[in-house]
Amino acid sequence: MIKNPILPGFNPDPSICRVEEDYYIATSTFEWFPGVQIHHSRDLVNWKLLGHALREKRLLDLVGVPSSGGIWAPALSYRDGLFYLCYTLVHQHEAATKDTPNFLTTAFSIDGPWSDPVFINSSGFDPSLFHDDDDRKYWLNMVWDHRPEKHSFYGIAMQEYDARENSLLGERKIIFKGSPLGLTEGPHLYKRNDYYYLLTAEGGTSYEHAVTMARSHDLWGPYELHPQNPVLTSANNFTLPLQKAGHASLVETSKGEWYMPHLCARPLPGTRRCNLGRETAIQKVEWREDDWLYLSHGGNQPKKVLTRPDLPQHPWPALPPRLPFDSSHYAIPRGPSASVIRTPESLTLLGAESLESNFEQAMLARRLATHKATITTRLTFDPKNFQQMAGLAAYYNTYLFHYLYLSMDEEEGLCLQIHSCNDGNSRFPLGNEIIPVSTGNLYLRAIFDDCDLKFQFSENGTSFQDAGPVLDASILSDDHGKHWGFTGTFIALACQDLTGERCQARFGYLEFNN
Repeated sequence: MIKNPILPGFNPDPSICRVEEDYYIATSTFEWFPGVQIHHSRDLVNWKLLGHALREKRLLDLVGVPSSGGIWAPALSYRDGLFYLCYTLVHQHEAATKDTPNFLTTAFSIDGPWSDPVFINSSGFDPSLFHDDDDRKYWLNMVWDHRPEKHSFYGIAMQEYDARENSLLGERKIIFKGSPLGLTEGPHLYKRNDYYYLLTAEGGTSYEHAVTMARSHDLWGPYELHPQNPVLTSANNFTLPLQKAGHASLVETSKGEWYMPHLCARPLPGTRRCNLGRETAIQKVEWREDDWLYLSHGGNQPKKVLTRPDLPQHPWPALPPRLPFDSSHYAIPRGPSASVIRTPESLTLLGAESLESNFEQAMLARRLATHKATITTRLTFDPKNFQQMAGLAAYYNTYLFHYLYLSMDEEEGLCLQIHSCNDGNSRFPLGNEIIPVSTGNLYLRAIFDDCDLKFQFSENGTSFQDAGPVLDASILSDDHGKHWGFTGTFIALACQDLTGERCQARFGYLEFNN
């Protein structure tokens, strides 16, 4: 059986692509570097992180982008020996207007190298590329309308794309204004039999999220809605284990079966907060006699467990608790960064800017993928004053984090402190009761237990004691605060030097136990 989510932890907006017996899913990475995660499977059940498409400075510059800006909704496709990757690089998104340049990069191998990105347009976000049977190609994206008293999601635009000139041809046309659900985005176009099928995300990316389908005999429309629209949603049923179902794409297996990866989220028990972020699940779908697509299990709600495809099983080796620091499972906010020096066995961070910075941070992080987890690291650090800090952070973005760090106090000497930031409002839970320590060689630990987060420390690596009170892990979520958030909780190794002297912190490992 397939158990959802297939890509747990922050892995939203899945775009699936099949090449012979290999299946690839690209997901959004927002302000985290490298950009565009790509997972690989051969049976749609077992997935491994293959790597990232945008892993060089020439391919992606995220310096200065806001939290939840950066890479939105990549669309991965393949035609005639070439991979195509479309994506938006969002420069700002919380104002009335949006700055959303869209790019296209290509590669002969999924492993790269990927070509220098070509700017295509910036009229909206969520671009995708449709390859028609006659080899003509068409660029789609939603259009953003900033005008007052207008619906900001103006509709899905399409324009022909000239692959030789890397540019758009002819006039842009709005081919779909959306259903009554509204907030129409994430377009993917498919052709089957005599129909063009347009798959979109609607309802917003939170609890009213949905997948909408429309079809037309003519590429340019008009498109008629699915008679049982939406084809997938979790809306209005909070008992479902998979919430926020939406933003999907389609794939046909080599045996003629159809599956639909889609965005989902799992709230913490008793809450409507999803601190793991938006994840990727998959549903089995089928075409019926009326030439419409339906969930194979009936209805339009996602299932947590479903029938696997008729494909040979292909498991991957399980991840060890300690991944080498050069593993692709680590990410850097707005990197790459000269302040992050890593080998497989060790990590050195040169103190940079604060955890609130949109520019140069010294941080290496991994996604949290389970609601219960114990994460441990070993730190070696010799701060000289209170502006030099290093430690272990439970980090959502520049507005939301809990940070256990080692620093220097002029009265207490070496000490541990906690900095919690709740929607941009800082507090220090230990207050004046900072924790003096006798050495800069420490073991730091974060324990997640659903909504609770507890920090601990040890000087010998075996006997741990609590550092401060139990903290609220649920605030590290898309659903908390006044700012838009589209990512998920990360466990981060970090170092700050607000003097500018770039002090060094060394970390021996980062161990995850669920």
